Amino acid sequence: MATYVGFLRAINLGANRKFPKDAIRAAVEAAGFTDVETYINTGNVRFATALRSRPRIEAALEEAFLADRGFEVPTIVFTPKELSEIAEHAASFGHGGRHYVSLLKEEPTQDAIAKVEALTSAGEVARVSGRAVHLLLGENYHEAKLTNAVVERHLGVATNRNLTVIEALARKWGG
Repeated sequence: MATYVGFLRAINLGANRKFPKDAIRAAVEAAGFTDVETYINTGNVRFATALRSRPRIEAALEEAFLADRGFEVPTIVFTPKELSEIAEHAASFGHGGRHYVSLLKEEPTQDAIAKVEALTSAGEVARVSGRAVHLLLGENYHEAKLTNAVVERHLGVATNRNLTVIEALARKWGG
């Protein structure tokens, strides 16, 4: 059995997309995954499975979440080692403002990476590393122009976590 970390996109936003962490855990277990643990209510779940294909794991989870909730929940999966590498890379930036990480479902093309990184301005920087986009922002995230929505427009399905959550998950579940 291998361990993976899943990140659920667009849950617990508004009244119609509620998916509490206990319900996430139950849905993952019902789908046949084991050693399931969740972390805070933003859609972070660790689990073990005999499956080895990331797309197959993501599809199985998305199917289970749709059956449980009645709405689609895009899910992005990383190995514990990949999660640790994302957190370690984030530390190398030494950014003093807000640091968010958009986690990508698919590996981006070089052309798409160049387009996102070209959106960098004096106060906002985007740096792509594998399936992680580091958004180095000023103090007010809600005024930022570089957002997860911008990342998704250029690089496909993504979900966003602040660096504090990424670091906590890497300490807790990293490899």
